[in-house]
Formats: sequence, C-alpha cells, structure tokens
Amino acid sequence: MTRIASRTAETEAAGRRPVRRIAALAAGLLVLAMALPAGAATTRVKDITDFDGIRENMLIGYGLVVGLNGSGDSLRNAPFTRQSLENMLERMGVNIRGNTNFQTDNTATVMVTANLPPFARNGQRIDINVASLGDADSLMGGNLLVTPLIGADGEVYAVAQGPVTVGGYSAQGQGQTVTQNVPTSGRIPNGAIVEREVGFDLASLPGLRLSLRNPDLTTARRIAEAVNAALAGANARALDPSTVSLDVPPGERTDLVGMMVAIEQLQVTTDSPAKVVVNEATGVIVMGAAVRVDTVAIAQGNLTIRITETPQVSQPNPFAPGPGVVQGIAGIQGQANATGQVQTPRINPDGSPVRDSSGNVVFDSTTTAVPGTGLDAIQPQQGQISGGATTVVVPRTQIDITQDGTDKLTVVQAGVTLQQLVDGLNALGVGPRDMISILEAIKAAGALQADIEVI
Repeated sequence: MTRIASRTAETEAAGRRPVRRIAALAAGLLVLAMALPAGAATTRVKDITDFDGIRENMLIGYGLVVGLNGSGDSLRNAPFTRQSLENMLERMGVNIRGNTNFQTDNTATVMVTANLPPFARNGQRIDINVASLGDADSLMGGNLLVTPLIGADGEVYAVAQGPVTVGGYSAQGQGQTVTQNVPTSGRIPNGAIVEREVGFDLASLPGLRLSLRNPDLTTARRIAEAVNAALAGANARALDPSTVSLDVPPGERTDLVGMMVAIEQLQVTTDSPAKVVVNEATGVIVMGAAVRVDTVAIAQGNLTIRITETPQVSQPNPFAPGPGVVQGIAGIQGQANATGQVQTPRINPDGSPVRDSSGNVVFDSTTTAVPGTGLDAIQPQQGQISGGATTVVVPRTQIDITQDGTDKLTVVQAGVTLQQLVDGLNALGVGPRDMISILEAIKAAGALQADIEVI
C-alpha cells in the first residue's frame, strides 16, 4: 500500500508539472508582449535557432546502377565502371578479368548521398539521392545495388539499395534530341537502412545551447530574456551573436524534451543589420526594413552612343576598262609590278615601240599609281597592264549620341521608410540595373545608412 500511495503521489506531481510549466510560459509570454513595441512582428524561437548537438550528418557512397536500357556508361570511356563491374562479379564468383570482348551499356557508376537525421535508430529508413559519375545518358529504369554509406569518420552508417526514381527523360533521334530536367540523377525514397547510430545522450546535458541561424546580438539578447521570463532557473545568457546558453533547471531534468518544446514556442522579435543585397548578374535588389537614407537629391540620365556601319558599293561607269584590259600603244599593254609601279612600253619619235636586239618590246617602270584598285600588284606579264576601273566597297560610319532620363532632381527626405525609399526610386522611372548604380552612388555620398552586399 505504501508503494502504491507513493506512486500515486508521484503521478499527481507529474500531472501538476505541465500545468505549472504552461502557466509559467503564459506569464513569460505576457511579460514579453508588454515589452515589445506595438506592431512588432514576432517569430518562434524554433524558426530562428537550433539546439547544439541536434543536427544531421552527411553520408556518401559509391555504387552501381544496373538494368538500364542501353543508356549506361560506355566501358571504354569510363574505365572505373569496368573495374567496378569486374570487382562486383568477382565477389559473386564470376571472373571476367582479361576479357577484352566484355562490353555492356546497361550499367552506370553513381555517387549516392544522404543525410542521417539526428537520433536516427538502427533499422530506420532514410531517403537517398543518386547521381551518375560516368557518361551515362539516363538512369531511368535502373536499380541501385547494395551500397554502403559512410560518414566523415569513414564508418558505415547506412546501406542503400533499390529502384531509382528519375524526374527527367531524354529521347534522341537522327535529327533531334529532347531532354527534360536531368535524367542522370534520381532519388530513392526510403532507399537506405540505418546500420549505426550516432551516440548523443540528450538527458545527461547540464545545459543547452541555442545557435542562431542568422547571428545577431540583439536577437540573441531577446531570446535569452524570453527564456528567463518563461522558465525560472534557466539562467539564459547570450554568449555571442550566434549562441545563447542556458542551464537546465533541476525540476526540468526529468522532462528535458518538454522544456525544449516550451523554449521553441517562445515568440521573439528578430533584428538584423541594415543591408542592401545586390545581384548584378540578374539585376535583383533586396533591401531590409532597417535601411534608411539621409536627405539626398537624385537625377538619372542614360547616355547612349550608337555606331552604325553602312558599307556602300562603288561600281565603275558603263564601258569603263577593267583592271586587266587597259589598252596600250599599238596593241601593246603594260603590267603593274610588285612595288606598285607601272611598266609601259618605250616609244620611238615616230610613235612605234622600241625593241631590243631580240625584237622584244622594251618596257620602262614609272611611279604612276594604278587607277581604281587598292589590291596588291601581280608580277609583270607582257601584253597586260594592271589598273583600270573596278568595283570597291566604301565604308560609311554614322555615330549618334543621345541622352535621356529625368529632367529634374528627385529629392529623397531623411529617415524615410523602406516603402518611401522604393517609391522615390521608382519615381525616377529607371530599371533595376540603373537602380543598382543609384544605390551605389548614394552609398558613396554617405547618405545610405546600410551596407551594400554584392553577390
């Protein structure tokens, strides 16, 4: 009877403990709400922090996917696939080493990745991702063979196997190829079984640490104040912008999970530094609510220089002599040599050409420019003269300079809100890329009270 009565008293005490915790939590929330400014948005501690020690662990493995419909690795281009096949078949009692005629395109080597959840137990199933390592075209229809998944310490924590689910496809013909999404990567839901647990004794911790996902001193201090107001004896304190440490009260050690749940549901107002994030590649601009500017006048104008090339063709007049048919004297023609000089026949006083002892016409070189050509002269040949009329391309360039934009200054007053700042910039009628330049100019002038981060 004494033992039963003792158990009854313990049961009643355990039943009153959650009531007291809820009452204390409600009182803490009331105090916190009175301390917050009117209209301030609050966020759960659960959404902005993580408990130290409660984290995932990344796993990785190397495996083979078989059963592909001719879309696997080519053994000639992926020697590691051939070696993996030889090792796998040898463990199965099949020896193909040295067989140069062994060819298959139904197998692909893959890398398998997974995240081991915190407190995962033996036998629990987790999802895995599969990605091709060789030159496979698609993993559709493939089946992953047994693949050990190891952690950063080299130990095996899970074993994966199963059919690969691919979210894309690829179809190819002689004249066209159609590909949707990425057919060389896939996923196997519940494709791995946990074989080793990560040791972590939560109940034996003398204290807890909260890690902020976005480190901030003000937010860390508010979290510590909210925890102290809700849980007596927690002694929460902000150690740095990213860490809040608290002691586990003696009355909460038997139900540490319940205390952590109560802390996660606390509401706090987050804070963040004034920052403008700019992505120049895409023209995206993101400004925080704390961004402020001093009084500044802004004018924006676009300077455009347009250069237009319109080459024109100049043709010779009708019946003009061509470049190689300019008639000489008495049927004798000349030829332009490699130096640009023109060789013309030497003429006697009676108008007949001068001939040498062999009877050949004597030519003299002159510096007369070859008319109508900008081409290099060819070697001299008797009976022709280079030059004459020819078709040429004449360049024509037109340069236009225009300047447009606002005709007046736009004044942005000091201490404006984010909405007013955006309205003032939109009043200029500029695009995102011009707005990036404006924000950088305001920052250079010292009027933007925020940091500009370019990503």
